[in-house]
Amino acid sequence: MADYLPHTETEVGAMLAFLGLGSAEELFAAVPAALRLAGGLAMAPGEPEPDVLAHMESLADANRAHRLVCFAGAGAYDHEVPPVVRALAGRSEFVTAYTPYQPEVAQGVLQAVFEFQTMAARLAGLPVANASLYDGASALVEAVNLGTTAAGRQTVWVSAGVHPHWRHCLATFSRGSGHQVVEVPLEGGVTRWPDEPGEPVGPGAEPPGVLVVGYPNYLGCLEDLDAARRLADAHGALMVVAADPVAAGILRSPGDAGADVVVGEGQPFGTALGFGGPYLGLFCCTLAQVRRLPGRLVGETVDVQGRRAYVTTLRAREQDIRRERATSNVCTNQTLMAVTAAVQLGWLGTAGLAEVALRCARGTRYLREAVVAVDGVELLTGDAPVVRELALRTPVPAATVVERMATEGYLAGVALDALTGADGDGSVTADDAAHGLLVAVTERRTRAELDGYVAALDKAVRS
Repeated sequence: MADYLPHTETEVGAMLAFLGLGSAEELFAAVPAALRLAGGLAMAPGEPEPDVLAHMESLADANRAHRLVCFAGAGAYDHEVPPVVRALAGRSEFVTAYTPYQPEVAQGVLQAVFEFQTMAARLAGLPVANASLYDGASALVEAVNLGTTAAGRQTVWVSAGVHPHWRHCLATFSRGSGHQVVEVPLEGGVTRWPDEPGEPVGPGAEPPGVLVVGYPNYLGCLEDLDAARRLADAHGALMVVAADPVAAGILRSPGDAGADVVVGEGQPFGTALGFGGPYLGLFCCTLAQVRRLPGRLVGETVDVQGRRAYVTTLRAREQDIRRERATSNVCTNQTLMAVTAAVQLGWLGTAGLAEVALRCARGTRYLREAVVAVDGVELLTGDAPVVRELALRTPVPAATVVERMATEGYLAGVALDALTGADGDGSVTADDAAHGLLVAVTERRTRAELDGYVAALDKAVRS
């Protein structure tokens, strides 16, 4: 595009006169000649803005993924982002705001984050939520740090139904923290917890200080939180639930099932898919753990005139204040994404979130009943109930199905071996990893798109 100069000649002249200079060359006289650009840049002449936009759109249209109907999930979902969310969350007051350490100039941002915390806590069914973390995986790590400190034991039992990337992240951090992570395998799509409290989950596995379960798990299946709670109580462990916040619109909250900590990924609330981020880590806990809560916490108070006001509170628990006694070194949050989530949740309301979750569940059920009629396609998790996501077993490798369906205009899902590795893990075998396809259905998918997906899948597995 053509050059854009924000300052007029009159404004430049006024600046130079104020500095006592006669020209712009004098302004830059201190820059050595060897560092200056001798000639002009080898760039083509500027083009009109509409022409540039048309060229960029043509490049975008060449990207096949730009036109695919999205059935991929596995942690990042194609949910609707209403225009009101983009308009409000994109305001300069939020986009350009910095850390609200000075409440006297940051009341708007602090109030928005406070409202986010309130909504997140209600979704989790717990009394306290922080001002967010970087993403769901880092939130899980912080939950385990909190839990092992509270329980005084370093062993962590983690369901293999927790997202593989989250488990990998936890394993990486545990190498430094000293946590002993033990994975509990799945059976029929759900966690195979020990039948008796004293039954071991692996060779030499110590009793857990923390027990982690997905709700629903990454294969889309609903876990029995009551069974997990009983097992945690038998060992005196804290229960951490990695929950899907969208499913909270129709499911019993993890807090009602006795969760001590609830973590999750907030991307579905107002953040569109885009090159792996930004994401939003949700973190909620009981009042008993509030002083171990990682990251930032916004609280409500009154100012000297008795008016409602908002501040960052309980700062003494953070690494930057009390390093030798802190349980976390996270001292920041994803404010813009948190504000975006608050706008989205406020726009939806309780009834709207329930409708979104119900549309996802109904679409998933419709697709689940349709795909089993495709020759050679099976449900990988049997009859286990699902909400927004389901795992299929295809007669040809799942990666092949994804590639073939892309030519038909569908992003078919995520091949399980891309998540678990070629050898599988405690959630699936190597063969199921190669032939497993994880499919997500959001409220954006229409009946016609679901029918088209089934037709394209039938063609892909027969080719």
